[in-house]
Amino acid sequence: MARFGLPALLCTLAALSAALLAAEPKSKSCSEVRRLYVSKGFDKNDAPTHEINGDHLKICPQGYTCCSQEMEEKYILQSKDDFKSVVSEQCNHLQAVFASRYKKFDEFFKELLENAEKSLNDMFVKTYGHLYMQNSELFKDLFEELKRYYVAGNVNLEEMLQDFWARLLERMFRLVNSQYHFTDEYLECVSKYTEQLKPFGDVPRKLKLQVTRAFVAARTFAQGLAVARDVVSKVSVVNPTAQCTHALLKMIYCSHCQGLVTVKPCYNYCSNIMRGCLANQGDLDFEWNNFIDAMLMVAERLEGPFNIESVMDPIDVKISDAIMNMQENSVQVSQKVHEAGSRRGAAAGGGGGGEPGEPSSLPCPFPRVTVLIPTQVFQGCGPPKPLPAGRLSRSISEGAFSARFRPFHPEERPTTAAGTSLDRLVTDVKEKLKQAKKFWSSLPSNVCNDERMAAGNGNEDDCWNGKGKSRYLFAVTGNGLANQGNNPEVQVDTSKPDILILRQIMALRVMTSKMKNAYNGNDVDFFDISKCPSFSGTTCCPLCDEHEATKSFFLSLPRK
Repeated sequence: MARFGLPALLCTLAALSAALLAAEPKSKSCSEVRRLYVSKGFDKNDAPTHEINGDHLKICPQGYTCCSQEMEEKYILQSKDDFKSVVSEQCNHLQAVFASRYKKFDEFFKELLENAEKSLNDMFVKTYGHLYMQNSELFKDLFEELKRYYVAGNVNLEEMLQDFWARLLERMFRLVNSQYHFTDEYLECVSKYTEQLKPFGDVPRKLKLQVTRAFVAARTFAQGLAVARDVVSKVSVVNPTAQCTHALLKMIYCSHCQGLVTVKPCYNYCSNIMRGCLANQGDLDFEWNNFIDAMLMVAERLEGPFNIESVMDPIDVKISDAIMNMQENSVQVSQKVHEAGSRRGAAAGGGGGGEPGEPSSLPCPFPRVTVLIPTQVFQGCGPPKPLPAGRLSRSISEGAFSARFRPFHPEERPTTAAGTSLDRLVTDVKEKLKQAKKFWSSLPSNVCNDERMAAGNGNEDDCWNGKGKSRYLFAVTGNGLANQGNNPEVQVDTSKPDILILRQIMALRVMTSKMKNAYNGNDVDFFDISKCPSFSGTTCCPLCDEHEATKSFFLSLPRK
């Protein structure tokens, strides 16, 4: 009996030891966590091979863990980079859309102007020959001013067009009355009768209205695309706060520390974190949507009455029509100049440089000649001085003038579509604008829809809720800074709006106002962006550099 005592005791002790070991938790392998950690370029020596005590963890749940202190610290930086990358991807697509459309519009408008100028030059050389070539700088200046307006905006279109017609009147007046000598003072006097005489018919008035509206709408629309591009570009660069970064770490990598490498964050859990981290971006949505609506309004104008292509394409025909109007409306006055002088009393002699209303120092009567000068000019400015007899032979006769100056026919005019048409461009942009509406309020959801960031919206039970693999129970908070006071995942200081975001909100508000002016056919003043280095790339806003003014503006924003 004694010989069996020791083996029995040993067996009993072995059984007790096995029972005690079974009662203790088995140390899990961290091999998969370690592999994923190393795949991100981190040192494998940071990662334990098996679970360790997690008292050293500051953000992730403590207890047994696969994360060392070094891993948690590096995961903080990694989660920040992951967030910035996903947000940037979402915004970069939209930014690229606006950038490419702005480039297309800009190229189209500039090429349209180049083609219109070339078309006018080619056809006027063919039709008017030497007469046009002698005066071509007048038309070159017109197009240079139109280009300068489109590029810089610092041209008063109405004044510029008025000056063009006044200069054209002077040139034409000399041509159709080449048997006279006109001083600058006389021609200045003649220009005062432009409205009364309407030498070019109704063409200047109609063209001024068409050009002004079309150019204002085109330039404002192009500027709007540029502002949208720049706003998205600036806002896409996010810099998460410490509170946001901690929440991101907890959402993205703390599940790894518990060995749950295949379990993704719950969708609503991700939504709350994104709405907290992107709270300021959410405040862009109201002004952004107003801006998009205003852009769509101007787009409709570009498709209709403010179509710059329909204005610039036939501008050569319209100017030619105006020239023909002047020829047809120049009343032939066959009279002795002394008769005009007797009606005026002693009318001022414009050819002598006297002002209208002053006694003429010219001898009367003058020779009888057939002229193309309206009676009103004789009466208002006095009789011009005839050229010496030897030079009259070189004057352009009425018949020769009529042969040179003839109207264009539409079929003579080449197309100036620049490889596309305004209608096609506008149709494309309208579709992109509609898709961009509510972009900022949708951004948190779009980020969470990325499979790298969260589980699908329908997977509510087998997902990471920040503590374990289970359903997320909190409700999703609203968008915008004001709604983050009760965000269960991210602490957000609702009293400190992001100044950069506020500047973009103000830029959108200013641009929206300009869009509405352009829609109504009113000229638009643009700030000189070069004078606002802090606002480079967007519409200049002097108020935005003042902190107090910015805070006041933030308080005026509508809340949902």
